[in-house]
Amino acid sequence: MIYKNFRDTGIKLSSLGMGAMRFPENEGGTIDEAAATKLMERAIEGGINYFDTAYFYHSGHSENFLARTLRQFPRDRWYLTNKIPGNMMTYIDGKLRLEVGGFNMESKTLSGPAEIFQEQLEKCETDCFDFYMLHNVSETTFDLYTNEELGIMEYLVEQKKAGRIKHLGFSSHGRADTIEACLQSLEGRGMGDVMEYCMIQINYLDWVLQAAGEKYEVLKNRGLPVFVMEGVRGGKLANLPQKAAEMLKTARPHASHAEWAWRHLQSLENIDVVISGMSTMEQLEENLAIFSSREPLTDKEMALLNSVVDTLAERAPCTACQYCIAACPVNLDIPLLLKLYNEAGFEMMWTISSALRALGKDKSPAACIDCGACNPLCPQNIDIPKALADFSKLLA
Repeated sequence: MIYKNFRDTGIKLSSLGMGAMRFPENEGGTIDEAAATKLMERAIEGGINYFDTAYFYHSGHSENFLARTLRQFPRDRWYLTNKIPGNMMTYIDGKLRLEVGGFNMESKTLSGPAEIFQEQLEKCETDCFDFYMLHNVSETTFDLYTNEELGIMEYLVEQKKAGRIKHLGFSSHGRADTIEACLQSLEGRGMGDVMEYCMIQINYLDWVLQAAGEKYEVLKNRGLPVFVMEGVRGGKLANLPQKAAEMLKTARPHASHAEWAWRHLQSLENIDVVISGMSTMEQLEENLAIFSSREPLTDKEMALLNSVVDTLAERAPCTACQYCIAACPVNLDIPLLLKLYNEAGFEMMWTISSALRALGKDKSPAACIDCGACNPLCPQNIDIPKALADFSKLLA
């Protein structure tokens, strides 16, 4: 395992971290704890020491499961990170609401950020988090996180001073200028040095498509280490269309599609941890092998990836995070519909129409009522109603 020094703290983080959002599941949608425990045990055995969870992963059960599994191992063998779910909160007329009904959890009114933070400590069976983040600083959450009356940042800084948060950072699906504005806002409030790192979505497809390169440069110039999510784009870059696959096979005959994505990230100096939501032992073993050595891509290989991206001009850059589902009044499975939409953009196969028939008319793209409630929740800034309308036209 490759290890990176985290700032000047003396902490050595595994370059490959494990995300706790995509554990294997039973048919009923609950975590398959037997299979997931084996994954966790192998991960630690393989040298992974960074584990990332969040309040609503696996309908709120990820934190509990992670705690039960990690406590088997000495505390100095792992680092735990969690996030305050501001991306699911609203603050109106002095009332803070956590809207997580779409994740099969109870939405509720909160007395303040302390209520959620304390609950997370209890669920994770710990008295402190090694790493803690604002969840998705973006155009839709900026006002909430910077609201001085609500005081989320002030509260978290207090927890850091009290030792209940060792290292504070933020994740972001926002634009580069939003990330910069957030950091400037903190400076204006005398908290310019509290953020120690940032997690953003980086992969070779989104380097330009979602301007990940611009975000990376903002953070690099700020001296903030980058943690990476969605390095293989929710698995999309691990299973490429034929044309793209052939292009890569010519250059590296024995490299998997996922290896190309991971080696691309290894080519970027300011990345400390790459988080992967591994669901199978095969994925874990492959990733452990790749991160056992650092092999940056050559300039020629980077140019080849740019050519591959030209063949992957997908219509909706969905990563199946499922945030949009919580807001849909007609309960559409939006990530599935967008996945089918993207597949149809490459080739309209019988499997697509078969899948839509199985969903039924009331769950088809034509069932979208164009209310737009899903759009503010989408980290990828997809115009979801437009995409579903375009899909309907494509099907017609």
